[in-house]
Order: sequence, then structure tokens, then C-alpha cells
Amino acid sequence: MAAENKVHAAAAAPPTSGPAAEGMTRRQLLRSSMFATIGAMFGLAAAGGGGMFWPIKLSGFGGIVPAPVKAHEMQVGDVVTVRDGKYYLTRSEDGLMALYWKCVHLGCTVPWNAAAGKFMCPCHASVYDITGQNIAGPAPRPLDMMEITVEPDGTVLVNTGKITERVRHEPEHAVKI
Repeated sequence: MAAENKVHAAAAAPPTSGPAAEGMTRRQLLRSSMFATIGAMFGLAAAGGGGMFWPIKLSGFGGIVPAPVKAHEMQVGDVVTVRDGKYYLTRSEDGLMALYWKCVHLGCTVPWNAAAGKFMCPCHASVYDITGQNIAGPAPRPLDMMEITVEPDGTVLVNTGKITERVRHEPEHAVKI
């Protein structure tokens, strides 16, 4: 019986030589893998959260977008499309305006129809004049406008991050040139 107990004790004891005695056990490998995965997950979450605090240099829509024409080059009735800023630069009798090209009804892009001399929404037939005032269709108010600054050399700078809703068009909404 004593010999039998020695055999069982020898079988249950971990080996004193070989790969398991020199390296890590299966349990240690799985535990290390689990902690490495959890650490990587928290590291990626921290990097993503930190990315929200990194400043983004705005160019295009949301920042200052210069118009491709000078203020003195535009004639009354001219409309210039500026894709980078998502606006139309218009010149009416009142002056210059930068109109956001999104329809106030449901948000469709409203193209300028040069033949008719109006902005005509293809989605639900809202119609706007050159000042952005709604004249037909379901649109409840005029097109939104953006802030304009005219430099002394005639360069027109439009702040696309400052969009103003209007109840109706007023002559003072336009920048006099």
C-alpha cells in the first residue's frame, strides 16, 4: 500500500524538469492574455477619449471660407456657388449675402435656377428669390444666411460656422458694398 501511495503522489506532483517547469503554465498564459486584452481595451478607450480633446483645424464648412470672387466683381443678380462652404454668394440691390444652400423645409440642397432667376428646391417645390426669401412652396421661412466680412481689397470671407435663421428677409441682412 505504501508503494501504491508513492505512485499516486509521483503522478500528482508537477514535473521538476521539462518545458512546463521552465516557462509559464497554461493557467498563467490564459491569465496574462486576459489582462493584456483588458489593458488594450482600456488603452483604446483612453486614446479615443483623448482624441476628443485634440483641436481640429477647420477648413471648409464650419470655418471661414473665402469666396472665389471679389466683392467689386459681382453685379446685381449674380449668384456664385461655393461648394467648400455649402453656400451661395448672392448680390442683390440690398448688397451681398451668403445663403446656406440647405432648404429650410426638409434639408434638401436648393440649386440656383439661372433661367428663372430663383432658387428652386427639387424635393418639394419650395421657391426662393435671390435674397433667400421664400415665395412659394411649403418652406416656412427664408433660407438661412451666414456672416460675411468684406476685406479692404474686396476679398469676401464667409463664416460658415455662424448660420443665422431669419423670419423674413430684411434689407439690413445684406452687406452693403
